[in-house]
Amino acid sequence: MEKKKSKLSVFLNGIIRENPVLVLVLGTCPTLAVTTSVIAALGMGVAATLVLICSNVVISALRKVIPDKVRIPCYIVLIAGFVTIVQLVMQAYFYSIYQMLGVYLSLIVVNCIILGRAEMFARENSVGASFLDALGMGIGFTLALSAMALIREVLGAGTICGFAIPILKDYSISILTMAPGGFLVFGILIAIINKLTKGKGVKRKSFSCDVCPSAAYCKKRSRGNDESADSCSANEKQSSL
Repeated sequence: MEKKKSKLSVFLNGIIRENPVLVLVLGTCPTLAVTTSVIAALGMGVAATLVLICSNVVISALRKVIPDKVRIPCYIVLIAGFVTIVQLVMQAYFYSIYQMLGVYLSLIVVNCIILGRAEMFARENSVGASFLDALGMGIGFTLALSAMALIREVLGAGTICGFAIPILKDYSISILTMAPGGFLVFGILIAIINKLTKGKGVKRKSFSCDVCPSAAYCKKRSRGNDESADSCSANEKQSSL
């Protein structure tokens, strides 16, 4: 068994060592879509962090109440509720950012980071640890988005937070604001993080079949296939004799 992680370790994991964007490579769609603007990137990061914290805390608190067989639908319903709340608040008080994010704000519901932390961490740990995990992952997500947006907006559009930079405005690299430039910056940042963590950013066993909702079914099916294969081989031996 693994040793219980310290609270500081749980919090810091999501920032660099298990950064959801640059190490786990989750949430790529909104990452590439909203990082043409620093303001939009910060808005998406804060919104996702709030949803992640709320969902992690509630799921951890209800982990012994939610039936195991229907936990995924329950998680999605809870996450959708928190996304709706965040969406309505942003529409009421931060309308310009709400317009920038567009459909990607609603798509937080199906963001792999949110559901992944609920499934892999919140359902197995205490409320306090789940809060720290969500906070660390949210900060890591926001920092990754902000870093990408800063590079793409400054060098690609010659602006920062919408304000023009006199020197760079006339010498901007417009391809950085397009999809190819987004992938280029994304790849460079992943390479930098990989270098800093020496390629050991995340333990591969975290992605084993044991965390999959269909693991029990797959194991039964695998055992059934093995038994059928054994019976077939036995029949072949008898026929050959």
